[in-house]
Amino acid sequence: MNSGEADKAGGGALSQARVTDDALLDGRVLLRQAAQGYRAAVDPVLLAAAVPARQNPQRVLDLGCGPGAALLCYLTRAEADHGMGLEIDPGAAALCRNNIQANGLVGRASVVEGDVRDLARVVEAGTFQQVFANPPYLDPDTADRPPDAGRDRAHVEGEAALTDWLDAMLLALRPKGGLTIIHRADRLSEIIAGLHGRAGEVCVIPLWPRAGVPAKRVIVRARKGVRGGATLHPGLVLHGAEQGYTKAAQAILRGGAALP
Repeated sequence: MNSGEADKAGGGALSQARVTDDALLDGRVLLRQAAQGYRAAVDPVLLAAAVPARQNPQRVLDLGCGPGAALLCYLTRAEADHGMGLEIDPGAAALCRNNIQANGLVGRASVVEGDVRDLARVVEAGTFQQVFANPPYLDPDTADRPPDAGRDRAHVEGEAALTDWLDAMLLALRPKGGLTIIHRADRLSEIIAGLHGRAGEVCVIPLWPRAGVPAKRVIVRARKGVRGGATLHPGLVLHGAEQGYTKAAQAILRGGAALP
């Protein structure tokens, strides 16, 4: 992992930010990201793996894309699809543009700056087959706030609440399009309530830290405007008896496999 000053070609927001050059999917995805504050870990990779890829090319939207980890991982797997990222922070958006170029995805990916609460101003509503998001997890009323502003913005809800993120996802989707969101397991009831009557075929995918341990994260998939009951997926066990990842988790995090 090499650190240095970002290229001035990436924009003014990049030129002043200290960044590191990292990699995901065992080096298949290059990711330049801020050295401090929010840094992509396994959650965006798991999120990207859970988004359904189809035989026909799709338009996909990553809400709150940050430097582009989930968007880039998804487009690496779904080689015929086109993607857009929406990001409120100019510095993170500049990093995402830099990463799109570094990964040879110019023409297949783009990023726009904007707020999920004002999505229709920057993104054409009802035009995406898939929308996915890794929103801030923590309720601002109960969160132990990180001292770093970037981490705080990434982990603690700001003015956009969880319901705003769900509203934006549904607004962007075509009828019968799919949404995929990763979040804390203890907020699953809020997600289900926010989708009630607006999306069906809900699938809940627990992410078990290890076998026999309660899930701390869940991925939820659903389809806009369809009927159909909920399904509890077998889930994914991330770690084995030791600290290493299970074979199933390695296939996703390193091999780029899809999460069924």
